[in-house]
Parts: sequence; structure tokens; C-alpha cells
Amino acid sequence: MACPHATRAAAYVKTYHPDWSPSAIKSALMTTAFAINNTKNSDAEFAYGSGQIDPVKALNPGLVYDAHADDYVQYLCGMGYDSSKVKLITNSTCPGGRTTPHQPRNLNYPSFGAHVEEGKKINLKFTRTVTNVDTTSSTYKMKITSDDRITVAVEPQVLSFKSLNEKQSFVVSVVGDGLGFDEMATASLVWSDEVHNLRSPIVVYSQSIL
Repeated sequence: MACPHATRAAAYVKTYHPDWSPSAIKSALMTTAFAINNTKNSDAEFAYGSGQIDPVKALNPGLVYDAHADDYVQYLCGMGYDSSKVKLITNSTCPGGRTTPHQPRNLNYPSFGAHVEEGKKINLKFTRTVTNVDTTSSTYKMKITSDDRITVAVEPQVLSFKSLNEKQSFVVSVVGDGLGFDEMATASLVWSDEVHNLRSPIVVYSQSIL
């Protein structure tokens, strides 16, 4: 039943923001969701995603992570799909007709996740861009919550916006000594201007098959 509930919530947000892309609507629903206690489910974010969505809060997220068709083409090409496969579902091709070095984890998505090799030191970077969808000037500061197996840093730590649809980019770095067999480490990033609070889950995992 999750799909029809989420679909209806997305349609509700769309009625208030008809110019928002599907990715912007999804971002609003994800970043304003109520966080769920992962001690109650061992699969954590793999079981419940960003949490319990709140369609009313999603109407005014402050910022959104937006993405368009070209971004998803780059994502697929970065995952190793060649142009013949990509064209089957997107009617587009990879640059030069081949797979690209674009990192799939840099898709402008409202969460952060990466597979790591068991026992190997963790050293990851994620690049994201947020778009201001509020009409007022605002300054967002970041807050990190993490378990003790990884350390998360963000640069820059403050994002300031002066106009509607203004964009700002940032980089999230995740480091750690490594995970054991079939383990996962979780964290979260919250951008807050004291009015809006945008939460994104961060998951690093060593499972070979989810």
C-alpha cells in the first residue's frame, strides 16, 4: 500500500506546485518525512526509506533536490549501461555512445548511499545541489547525526539564498575504518534555517545483495 499512498501525496503536492518536476516533489516528500527509529527494524533505511511522509509539510520544504532526464541518463551510464540499453528506456544515449566515469552516487537525489567493500577503509564523496523554492531570503546551517563507524563532513557548512530558484551546491564526505560482513552504517544530514528542516539519510553498506 505504500505506492498508492505516496502517489496520492505527490499528486496533492503537485496541485499546490504545478511547475515542480517529479524529482522536486519527491525531494519535498522525502526531506520533510518524519524519521523512524532504526532500532525497531534491523534493515533501517532499506526498510522504511526516509521515514513517514507528511504531505502538508512537503508543501513548504524550503529547498529541493531537483533532477531531470539528462541526470538520470548520466546515472545509468555511470552504472555501466551502454547506449543500446539506455536508449531502450530513455530514448537517449551515453556521451560518445559509451559508459561514462560519472559516479552514480552523485545523482542529485535527496539521500546518500554507497556500497563499500568489506574491511576496506571508507572514503566517499557525494556532490549535491539544492534549489531554493521559498520566496524569502534564508540561511541554512547543517547538522550531522551519525553512528560511530563513520564520520561525516559537509562543505560548505552554511548555505545562503537571496532569491527564488537560486541554487547552491555542497559536498558530503564520509570516512571510516571499514565495515564487517553484511553491515551497514547510517547517518543523517539536516539543513535548517530555523523554519524548514530538510533531513536526508546517509547509508554506507557492505551487503553484496540487498
